[in-house]
Amino acid sequence: MLISHVVAMAENRVIGKNGQMPWHIPGEQKIFRNLTVGKALIMGRKTHESIGRVLPDRTTIIVTRQKDYQIPGAHVVHSVEEGIALAKKLKLEEIVIGGGGELFAQTLPITDKVYLTIVHAVFEGETLYPELPESLFREKSRKEIEAAIPYAFVEFQRIGKK
Repeated sequence: MLISHVVAMAENRVIGKNGQMPWHIPGEQKIFRNLTVGKALIMGRKTHESIGRVLPDRTTIIVTRQKDYQIPGAHVVHSVEEGIALAKKLKLEEIVIGGGGELFAQTLPITDKVYLTIVHAVFEGETLYPELPESLFREKSRKEIEAAIPYAFVEFQRIGKK
């Protein structure tokens, strides 16, 4: 089973400020959609609440410490390991980690691919994406996008994985 991260970050590694993305770039969210449709999408409760709804056409798994948390249309689990086990039980081919910062940091050691949008700007924020160790990940492709705020879409592959 493939485990991927789909994340957008500023050049200073910021991915969130006060529970929200600190930018809005028209079209950039299509990347997230295209990479998550038909897959298991694991995200933290705060990330889910910042989106405000269960996203269609994917199996949403929300990780929370809140024991009584329920969201219609989503699976609620209480650890990343429980979320991964559920995705495997549902026989989904790929698990996509969609945030937030804690889940990215927790799952980086078992992640096979990283789909990273690098927003070519610096933003203030308290949530950061972890450093990708060059000894573990190599850049597979990069595409520069001209937009209101230019960005690059970069795919990283764990070394030794296909």
